[in-house]
Amino acid sequence: MITGKTKLLGVIGYPVEHSLSPLMHNAAIQGINNQQAQQNLIDYVYLPFPIKPEDLNTAIAGFSAIGVQGFNITIPHKQAIIPLLSEVSGIAEAVGAVNTVYKANKGWVGTNTDVTGFLAPLQTYNCDWNQKVAVILGNGGASRAVVAGCAQLGFAEIHVIGRSMEKLAGFQQSWLNSPLPVTLEVHKWDELSSLISQADLLVNTTPVGMYPKIQDSPLDENMFDKLSSGAIVYDLIYVPNPTKFLHQAQVRGAIAIDGLEMLVQQGAAALELWLQQSVPVDIMRDSLKKVNKKIQ
Repeated sequence: MITGKTKLLGVIGYPVEHSLSPLMHNAAIQGINNQQAQQNLIDYVYLPFPIKPEDLNTAIAGFSAIGVQGFNITIPHKQAIIPLLSEVSGIAEAVGAVNTVYKANKGWVGTNTDVTGFLAPLQTYNCDWNQKVAVILGNGGASRAVVAGCAQLGFAEIHVIGRSMEKLAGFQQSWLNSPLPVTLEVHKWDELSSLISQADLLVNTTPVGMYPKIQDSPLDENMFDKLSSGAIVYDLIYVPNPTKFLHQAQVRGAIAIDGLEMLVQQGAAALELWLQQSVPVDIMRDSLKKVNKKIQ
């Protein structure tokens, strides 16, 4: 039951109506309470907040005024939020983006749980990553967490593919003073053909293939013929499941990872930060799988 004592959590973005985070987080909160004694119930609700870019400063001041306990951040605010925070964690500074904010005595503190989310399914594989090559499709905000994750795993080579050489050069430059050991090469899209055969990990960070445009793929069908046997192909998209991109890889024997686990794990890391206790990851995952089936 939501009352005047209920503490507020949420996600900010524009648009934000499509976000599945409220479903996942509220399911987890209910799951925790189902396992607690009556006197130990937690009183939180997680809400979506559509905030236009020009209203960001006002909204964050309003969050402080009404006692919001913490919030997630999605497009287009992950970098714009940084000047409005009192402190930014080392990993968020390294990535150059914030996706989770929590309240501290000094004010709002920003961190980044996307890296944790991205790494979670990869860490189930017993690999000597420092002998591996990562090829990342896209050089937008989502790819920053992927680059940081690959650097943490110690990949021998990290290659980032994009459309604009000017943007790629800026992307590469932005990592030069990173506290993470990031060494990467950037390439125009037409160079991918010569790189894909080297890829031990191929990651799609672009929105191509996302619902409702489920027949789209960032790669031509014949490009997958060059993929080495046993390569891991990872799509950050989680609807549909699998995407055409992942299906194309699977039929050629690649190991496929979809974006659902990344979404779950980054959300679980954020919720644990806010509640200061463990959270039911299985309940969060199941809530998304159920809605995925309805969408598809």
